[in-house]
Amino acid sequence: MFPVQVIFVRMKRTFPAIIILISLSILGLILLQKSWFDNLLEVTENQFASKVETAVKDVANELANNTYSRQLRLPRRNGMTFSPDYHLHILNAPTVSEKFSLQEVASKIKMALENRNVKDMSFEFGVANSKEELEMSTSRFNQQLLDTVNFKQVWFPIVPESGSELEGIADSEKLLVIVPDYRKPVLASLKWVLIGAVAFMLIIIAAFYITVKSLVDQRKLSEIKSDFINNMTHEFKTPLATISLAVDALRNEKVQQDKEKTRYFSGIIKEENVRMNKHVETILQAGLMERQQLQLNFQPLHVHVLITDILDNYQLQLKEKEGEIRVQLNAKSDLIKADEVHFTNMISNLIDNAIKYSKEKPRITISTHCSKKFFVMRVEDNGIGMNKETVKRIFEKFFRAHTGNLHDVKGFGLGMSYVKTVVDTHKGKIKVESTLGKGSAFTIEMPLAEKVES
Repeated sequence: MFPVQVIFVRMKRTFPAIIILISLSILGLILLQKSWFDNLLEVTENQFASKVETAVKDVANELANNTYSRQLRLPRRNGMTFSPDYHLHILNAPTVSEKFSLQEVASKIKMALENRNVKDMSFEFGVANSKEELEMSTSRFNQQLLDTVNFKQVWFPIVPESGSELEGIADSEKLLVIVPDYRKPVLASLKWVLIGAVAFMLIIIAAFYITVKSLVDQRKLSEIKSDFINNMTHEFKTPLATISLAVDALRNEKVQQDKEKTRYFSGIIKEENVRMNKHVETILQAGLMERQQLQLNFQPLHVHVLITDILDNYQLQLKEKEGEIRVQLNAKSDLIKADEVHFTNMISNLIDNAIKYSKEKPRITISTHCSKKFFVMRVEDNGIGMNKETVKRIFEKFFRAHTGNLHDVKGFGLGMSYVKTVVDTHKGKIKVESTLGKGSAFTIEMPLAEKVES
């Protein structure tokens, strides 16, 4: 077994395991990141709530201190008496709404939130007395007070400072602040953390995709190399065996004395040598195509003349297979600028493929027509056809449709790759249509001579 085949077998065995392990690793990372982010969100939300509550508490204490700062200190003078009305007036403690305006309280709340590093957060507030009656409130306070789903309520009592003479005398007030649900501002604060986590996860997934794609490509490459080695072995084995037999025959004394047989076996050696040289030239030509060093000599060519000349070379093959080629040269203009050698080889490859991949009695149609800018040639056959996967890969270098362990179709898988390269270098287009078991059709469009730059 060749080293390439060994690698291919090992990859075939380990590939599913690698996919499963990497998939489980990525799934685990996603679950861990989700758990970590949920915990971070909960902790940050609690911290945010604590900051808001502390800020509201600070404002409530500040309002209480500034509202109830004066203590009752009645002057004591001999002979001085107070009427009951005056006594009640003194005991009537001030309220927050009497001491502060709506804007002042809002400013204090905003400043307290900013001091706790809670910035740019909208809020509504109200101050209520002991009877739950609003003394002051913002415009949307009542509306948001009823929506406990999207808004949080934070309240603290506004009471006189402990030990003051107003303690127990002043009515109990409370400050109620309504803020949006903490999750939204918390998510906004964690925006870059979330973006970073998602970005790194996408990078890991992209790396996984690239790794899997590389492994798949490597499998395909190993398969192509294995097929190429097998094809090359078959292609060189036959002429080498024929040459070996011809040499053994020439060593025979009876053959050496017969000049006609000597020429016959010498001719076989010459033909097989030419055949091997062609194989070597094909492989070298593939290397040139890969490096894009195809040397082209553009000149005006009549494609109809080329097609007629090329078909003469395939009459023996067609006769042997009882096949036929129908020619419909309908193009009004067949003049293009192309390299005669490579363009001829391209047409020959298409016809040769049509004959090789026909089961029996090939029926091939070559038709031409032209549009305003292009000369169009179509080569159709009634061969074995191709499936969708083969159609996609037909122009890949060394690729050949699988025929099991049979090597009934000769070649290295370079013919269609060569055709595509020639078409591209001539600024043309090629399209493939095929149905498995029914045949294939190759359509080539080449710019007409007046549209091609020399």
